[in-house]
This record gives sequence, structure tokens and C-alpha cells, in this order.
Amino acid sequence: MALRLGDTAPDFEADTTEGRIRFHDWIGDSWVVFYSHPADFTPVCTTELGETARLKAEFDKRNAKAIVLSVDSVEDHRAWSGDIEETQGSAVNFPIIADPDRKVSELYDMIHPGAGDTSTVRSVFVIDPNKKVRMTMTYPKSAGRNFAEILRVVDSIQLTDGHKVATPVNWQAGEDVIILPTLSDDEAREHFPDGWKELKPYLRVTRQPG
Repeated sequence: MALRLGDTAPDFEADTTEGRIRFHDWIGDSWVVFYSHPADFTPVCTTELGETARLKAEFDKRNAKAIVLSVDSVEDHRAWSGDIEETQGSAVNFPIIADPDRKVSELYDMIHPGAGDTSTVRSVFVIDPNKKVRMTMTYPKSAGRNFAEILRVVDSIQLTDGHKVATPVNWQAGEDVIILPTLSDDEAREHFPDGWKELKPYLRVTRQPG
């Protein structure tokens, strides 16, 4: 059964390029971007892991960290990391999980049914410090992920967790947001003393709080 938003991310133990971990302990009090890639020594994945390494400072700003999985071995992961650094200009600075028995892949429903092999699809899970799944995305194997979008969603979730707002289409951090329609105008005045622009009673736009 596929994981749903709000589910507790399944815990597991696994070997990684940074040693053996228990996933929930490794998460600690951080946000996590956990994603899978089909196999080591593949072209699209090489670019994705290089981009993840380059974005470490952006993850750090959000109290987030990345962890990656494929069905290959730790030894293959370590050998491939040299190719990533050579071709992408960034050394891998996050753990890569080895999952040769597919236990974690099956736990997170990462195997593409009917695809003719046992490699993983490009799944993404954003997990909060309470170990809850807050976002999921699945890309086909042929399409590299958009990490700007992944970080944008983390920004949105973290903002809306702390304030009674939602983020509109194509929102970027710092742009105007929408006051939740569940708030009455009187309640909204308490939370947003600078006011808002009312386009419709259910569509009240205000400056990003904080």
C-alpha cells in the first residue's frame, strides 16, 4: 500500500556510504528529503546526485538533509561517487543507502510495477521532524527531478505549518500568500494586522508573514 500524506515514514535499518543507520534515529529533529534512483552508474542519476551535493547549503538553511537509495551495493555507491564528483564538480556529501534485497524499496513502494526490472523509480518523500510524510512525488526514470521545486515545497510546508496561510500557484519564498478561508475576517485581523487584499471572500492575499 502506498504511503499517504500524514503517514509515519516507515523505520528501517540499512547500510549506507556513511555506515549503518536506523532511519528514524538518523532523521533526529531534521526535515528530510528521501529519494530513490534507478541504479548506480546511470546518466540522469549522476546529474541528480551532483545537484543534491551542490545544494547542501540550501538544505542546511531549511534544517533539512538529503538521503538517497538505490538497489546497488555500498561498494558500487562509493565507486560511483567518484564519477559524480568528476563529472558534476561536487563531492557526494550525504548518505546513499544500499538496498540489494529491495526491502526498503518495497517498504516505500519504490519499485515500478510492470517495468520489466527491479530498479526503483524516481520517488521523492519530504519527511518532517515528527517522521510524518509531508510530500510525495514520483518521476519516470527518464526525467530528472526539479530540485528547485522540491525546496520550494519544503519552504511552503514550513511556512504554512507556522502561519494560517496557504501558498498560491508558482509561489516562491518572500512572495504574497493566501489567508486560509477557514479564518473569519475578525480572526484574520488578529493574525494579519497589516491587512490583506480581498479578491473574493475566500481569496484574501497578504504579505508573507515572518
